[in-house]
Amino acid sequence: MSERTAVVLAGGRSTRFGDEDKAVADLAGTPMIRRVVDRVAPVVDAVVINCRAEQTPAIREALDGVGLPVTFAEDESPDEGPMAGMATGLRAVAGEYAFVVACDMPFVDPEFVDYLFERAPGHEAVVPRPEQWFETTHAVYRAAAMAEACEAALDAGEERIVAPLFELDFVVVDAEAVREHGHRRTFENCNTREDFADAERRLRD
Repeated sequence: MSERTAVVLAGGRSTRFGDEDKAVADLAGTPMIRRVVDRVAPVVDAVVINCRAEQTPAIREALDGVGLPVTFAEDESPDEGPMAGMATGLRAVAGEYAFVVACDMPFVDPEFVDYLFERAPGHEAVVPRPEQWFETTHAVYRAAAMAEACEAALDAGEERIVAPLFELDFVVVDAEAVREHGHRRTFENCNTREDFADAERRLRD
């Protein structure tokens, strides 16, 4: 099996969360980004963290002892959005395929991630579409191909994060496949303090 990498996008400003960086905010006793990495660790071989340079020390501390090689891919020009962060993170991937996930998805389902990787060979992307929208920050990509597509979209002034996908040979994982191989909460994210409180209640239960 070729090396699998998780690329965790953590460079956003967390504007709806307040002054604290939500990537390392405490969620039921564990930094949120650590919860995400711990969830995917059983099905990947390495982790790449995309973040701003000033975030690296706190995230590195949060991931201490995680048990996987962790690489930091810092944004050269911060605040350019998730597509730029995705390109930066994917450029740091050593293997062929990577699972891209946002740092605020603490319920990410490792069995579903494994299924996405299994669908990937022979294609450039495997993207869930449980409803109307593509879950582009919860998908497996051929790292080099998606990085190039993101960079081309950025150069063209494209802002839609889904735009690079349409330049690739991609597989859609529909709602039925999501139900069969995972659960819907894998796509849930925590953007606000209220989201954190709700997630914490469920994690403690």
